[in-house]
Amino acid sequence: MSGRLLRGLTGSGGRTSSRGQTVERLKVVGPPVAAAAVALALLSGWTAVGGAGTARPVEAGPGWLLLPTAGGATATAAFFTVRNPGDIPDELTGASWEFGGKLTLKRHLHQGAAGRWEAVAALPVPERGELKMTPEDSDLMITNPPPLKAGQWVEFTLSFRNSPDLRVKAEVLPPGARRGGG
Repeated sequence: MSGRLLRGLTGSGGRTSSRGQTVERLKVVGPPVAAAAVALALLSGWTAVGGAGTARPVEAGPGWLLLPTAGGATATAAFFTVRNPGDIPDELTGASWEFGGKLTLKRHLHQGAAGRWEAVAALPVPERGELKMTPEDSDLMITNPPPLKAGQWVEFTLSFRNSPDLRVKAEVLPPGARRGGG
């Protein structure tokens, strides 16, 4: 072809026209931009339905309560497993039960074969994890409990930093009949 005809097809001087440059640029940047737009739409939807970066309420099934020993024990303990399905850590910050009275969040500290316990302001419930209360780790200490019977069910209300209060029940179990963590 002659130079004049070629210049007419490709623009002046043999260069691609600005329309052709735009098409070429779209071929290069189009797929990444489209992928980013789809990702943004999906993440926006996920956030809108509460699935990303939000606290989801914690969950707990029935727990257990240690039957105080005969002879008037001055304290006993309740145990629950609290699950956090959300992406944000939570904390158990308090508890109450149907009989009133004082309940204390307690953590056990082990020092070799010995150990001690201490009252704590909160017990952590990790994101997508659980707080599993056991006699070896943590519990709700109940001072001066009323008379209780093995097999009795008692209602508790657990309070959290990020989740609404949770009403749960615990079965009174004698020593040695405990379950694996409540």
